[in-house]
Amino acid sequence: MGKLVRVISGHLIDMALDIRKDSMTFGKTIAYDMAASSNDDFNEWIWIPPGFGHGVLLPEESLIEYFCSGEYSLGCEASISPMAADIDWSICDTKLKKVFDSIVPKTKLITDKDKNGFTLAAWLKEKNSDKFTYGKI
Repeated sequence: MGKLVRVISGHLIDMALDIRKDSMTFGKTIAYDMAASSNDDFNEWIWIPPGFGHGVLLPEESLIEYFCSGEYSLGCEASISPMAADIDWSICDTKLKKVFDSIVPKTKLITDKDKNGFTLAAWLKEKNSDKFTYGKI
């Protein structure tokens, strides 16, 4: 499902990973830095389209808001580990990748679900990955 995300207070680094088979950007991830601003009546949003894995890195205590294009279903959820060696970070902002690399290995706050998530290669072997094909979502 697609997600519209913003940070209400604090700071968030939002990450999106293309998991659509046959996509030219399959396996590539981006990160987007969003900090709340008390000077604005509203804060910016980021759209994560269907077919993309989504994760957030919170460098400080934060409040975030999501609007989703579908209803959550636990049976349809899967996790790709953000630490999987086969994720392609080549189009990601290098400064944000360095922030990720400096925080994630040291934190104890990453969920077991994410720590033990699929690699991209393992994800492709899953039957549910067939539902994520470029141009068919």
